[in-house]
Amino acid sequence: MKKRSLAILMALVMVLAGLLAGCGSGDSGSDKETVKIGLVQLVEHPSLDTIRESIIKQLEEEGYKEGDNVTIDYQNAQNEQANLKTICQGFVSDKCDLIIAISTPAAQAAYGETKDIPIIFSAVTDPVAAQLVESFEKPGGNITGTSDLIAVDKIMGLAQQITPEIKTIGAMYNSSEVNSVSVVNDLKEFAKKNGLTVKEAAVTNSNEIQQAAQSMAGKCDAVFSPIDNTVASAMSVATTVFNDAKIPFYVGADSMVKDGGLATYGINYEVLGAETAKMAAEVLKGGDTSTMPVKVMDDMQAYINQATADAIGAKIPQDILDSAKNLGE
Repeated sequence: MKKRSLAILMALVMVLAGLLAGCGSGDSGSDKETVKIGLVQLVEHPSLDTIRESIIKQLEEEGYKEGDNVTIDYQNAQNEQANLKTICQGFVSDKCDLIIAISTPAAQAAYGETKDIPIIFSAVTDPVAAQLVESFEKPGGNITGTSDLIAVDKIMGLAQQITPEIKTIGAMYNSSEVNSVSVVNDLKEFAKKNGLTVKEAAVTNSNEIQQAAQSMAGKCDAVFSPIDNTVASAMSVATTVFNDAKIPFYVGADSMVKDGGLATYGINYEVLGAETAKMAAEVLKGGDTSTMPVKVMDDMQAYINQATADAIGAKIPQDILDSAKNLGE
């Protein structure tokens, strides 16, 4: 009987010690509230990778440090729509406090799974056309974020300065990407106003890029691709074809220039990622996505690839060289 009483007493002492230890650890900060962020990316390629890295870095600047007071569940869908759905369903079942979605397909997948968990998107060119928000100014729901909207007229203006002889411009893009369709429509409007002819080569996956590029090279003076995830993931294939054919390849993103495109006039993706993180932090601190305007980048500049210019025999005017950032060194 005495042994049993002693055992009970010892057990009570151990429980009490555990409780006291728990209180002590709380005083030292280990029981701080931890928020859970689901971070989904459509596919790996330099633009989206830069955005993700910048988001994580800026979140820490905003006070949300991985392993301290935030858990970031990063998932890559490997360019598969079915994977996006499964990933976002997982975020919902795990009761994430916030979802960050990089690219339009990722944002659409997240929005399709929840109207309760706040979602911050990044690199969504036209969130209205993608049916994610009611307007740029007043999103109206549980989703908002940053747009990588580009000015086609400025890119084409740059193209006409570098290669003024172009009359027929090819448009190579994935027709299932809403952003790409929207930008190509802008290209058609520009062409109509400026006496250019547009020839399209729509693809459905990266395996079709080589054939599409070869068809463009045979009938176009230059080719343009918007910020298209499919094209961006196969830039080495496209640039090999165009460089061999001496065809200037204008693109929508700085990373696509770095990967061999001739030139663009666009945004800085590190800045885009940082702005995305700032919006995420604002929401985590109580901000309302429904009234938080979509952020459009206004910090733009020209980007060129001098190595590509040399390969195709294009001479870039000195005034452009003086102001543009060369990503081909």
